[in-house]
Amino acid sequence: MPDRPLPDRPLPDNPSADRPAPAGPAILLLGPTASGKSAVALALAADLPIEIISVDSALVYRGMDIGTAKPTPEEQAAVPHHLIDIIDPGDTYSAARFASDARVLIAGIRARGRLPLLVGGTMLYAKALIEGLHDLPLADPPVRARLDAQARELGWPAMHARLAALDPVTAARLAPGDSQRIQRALEIIEITGEPMSALLAAQRRASPADPGEFITLALEPSDRAVLHARIGERLQRMFASGFLDEVRRLRSRGDLHADLPSMRCVGYRQAWEYLEGQCNEATLRERAAAATRQLAKRQLTWLRSMPQREVIDCLSPDAARQVRERIVRLG
Repeated sequence: MPDRPLPDRPLPDNPSADRPAPAGPAILLLGPTASGKSAVALALAADLPIEIISVDSALVYRGMDIGTAKPTPEEQAAVPHHLIDIIDPGDTYSAARFASDARVLIAGIRARGRLPLLVGGTMLYAKALIEGLHDLPLADPPVRARLDAQARELGWPAMHARLAALDPVTAARLAPGDSQRIQRALEIIEITGEPMSALLAAQRRASPADPGEFITLALEPSDRAVLHARIGERLQRMFASGFLDEVRRLRSRGDLHADLPSMRCVGYRQAWEYLEGQCNEATLRERAAAATRQLAKRQLTWLRSMPQREVIDCLSPDAARQVRERIVRLG
């Protein structure tokens, strides 16, 4: 999909809009799924002149609302949101494009005298913005199509085993079912003839942010079991709200398939398998819950690799107040 200018969304009426934005760095509010990031962000908007930039690789897709826990139209009307509903599920969006788009948006938000608040759980996007990206080859559609065809025949665990033979360092940090990253690692090997781990070790990250340009606040659970309970409750609400009908509508388009990045999103992949008759609904719900818990685990692992972050317990009843105090203090 060709690059396009980002829309300049109109600002809603907001009593805080006339207040000067706090000086200082942009704020990254990160956390695992179901940690309450969106609720905290909306609470902050009540008395801080913020605009929200989504740091979520699923929220970029139009028509994928229920399964992504997308902010409602009313919530998006209450405070400006960016990088939501910007591409079709048949298209792709990358960490590099996110970093570029986010920087354009941050500059625009600052020019309006407001505070950029980047909210989400796609840690690769956050790292791309803070640290820059390695200079790896661009995606090669024919190579990806060939790998997808092989995966449909052999299964992703077998593709993971192939990767382990070619690039054991990369394979060791990927789950056997992490199809998107396994495909990317194999694609790089086919394009360059070199394992991705060797390329990364030989390269320096490009265009890292200046120290102090961002402050990272992390909503992390003091009790993983409570987070898992929240995940289960959210999945129940998702199914009750018509999630399967949403995936049916997407599937009925005829131009989407299970190997697209959009349909690999947690929940959507499992629902697609159910609609193809690969499992019953009880198994679908079990698989969706397990995949979401695994996503949360990976997100927390990413967060632990960010030593500069300040941690707030997402289970605390005053998490929003704690985040606000840190923003005011650090800004």
